[in-house]
Parts: sequence; structure tokens; C-alpha cells
Amino acid sequence: MIEILVLYYSRHGATAELARHVVRGIEGEPGATARLRTVPGSGAAPRSVPASGAVYASHADLQDCAGLVLGSPVRFGNMAGALQNFFEGTSGLWLSGALSGKPAGVFASGSTPHGGQEATLLSMMLPLLHHGMLIVGLPFTEPALGDTPGGGTPYGASRIAGVDGQRPLVAAERQLAQALGRRVAATAVRLAAGR
Repeated sequence: MIEILVLYYSRHGATAELARHVVRGIEGEPGATARLRTVPGSGAAPRSVPASGAVYASHADLQDCAGLVLGSPVRFGNMAGALQNFFEGTSGLWLSGALSGKPAGVFASGSTPHGGQEATLLSMMLPLLHHGMLIVGLPFTEPALGDTPGGGTPYGASRIAGVDGQRPLVAAERQLAQALGRRVAATAVRLAAGR
């Protein structure tokens, strides 16, 4: 079994909910399993344990994974600072090439339809490209991509959580998050098998 790391930051739970659907997609791919991790928010003690939810990621989680799916809330068209801070500490992995050649995908959660989801997805790709990762997106052969009344882009899965964060996931957003997880997992399985 190969392991895909689903690494995210979520302040109010909307991104965490999307992450759980990415995990479902990964675990629906034969030969793959998911490891769900998060990062501490600003001001959290670096070695503290979260009160609930996923445990904090370590650099070993990145090094050991066969693929990565990275998720963030939208922060003015950028990934959240907590994720940025985590990746700023990965220069040792960059120097060793530990992530080079591994597949990666991205997902985001924003409050409004045009609040910067695509820019956020693109911002998350930058450190992954610097690490030599292979970016996996969502093709328009995914029917939900053309039918979604909410989030979803060819750059990765996304959702619209509403200004109050209470808008439920629509079916297309769930489908696209799961499709992204399956695509990253399937790519990692093929790479591990030398295909």
C-alpha cells in the first residue's frame, strides 16, 4: 500500500471537511491509503498537540509519502500563512530532493464564488513545483467540473463556504474533492509500479 499525505490548514472547519472527501477519494483507489495531517495556526506552540482532529504534520510525513494533496482556506488569493510557514521550513527536503517526482494536488475553501480560490490553488502549487513535485489537476472529463454550482476548477478542488462559513458542500464539490484524491492516488500507484 502506498500512502498519500493529505495536509491542510482549517480555521473554522470548511477546509477540513473538504480534506475528508479528498481522503475518501484516495482510499477508493486500490493500493492506496491516506494519512490526514494539519499544521498549527499562528500563535500555536510548535510542538503542541491539537485538541481535536488531525495531528500536526512533520517533515517526516512529507518525506515518507508517495504523494501529497495540500489544502488551504483562501487568504486574499493566497494559501494560509500557517501552511506557508510549514513549507518555509522544508529547505532540507528541497536540498535532498525528497519530494521530487511525487504527484501532488491542491484544494481550497473560500467564502464567496470569486474570492480568490483559483489564485490560492496556484499559490499552493509554487512550493510544490520548487520541490519537483508533479502537479495533478482536474480535467474537464470530470462531469462535475462543468456542472458545479459551487467550487471546483481544473487547478484543483474547491468549495464556497459562505461568508459565515455555514454553506454546506454541494454534491459537485464533494465529487471533485474525491476525484482529486483518486487522481493523485492513482498517479502515485502507477509511478510506484513503474508504469
